[in-house]
Amino acid sequence: MKRKGPADAKEKLGFAIRERRHGLGISQEELAGRAALHRTYVADVERGSRNVSLVNIKKLATALGCMVAELMKEAEL
Repeated sequence: MKRKGPADAKEKLGFAIRERRHGLGISQEELAGRAALHRTYVADVERGSRNVSLVNIKKLATALGCMVAELMKEAEL
């Protein structure tokens, strides 16, 4: 069965981060390095299995070259 898309806020944010990362053509490892986070943490965030703190959302947005507000808008949050 094919998934229609992210269902909850964590999944929506993870999907937006993954889409932006893919758009930049960087790996999870590269994003993690830029954000000073562990690669497995980034993987968990992208899967929607982590409840991300505002501090880490800011780190990820900065590493992706965007503002938190842009990331939230893309995630439809």
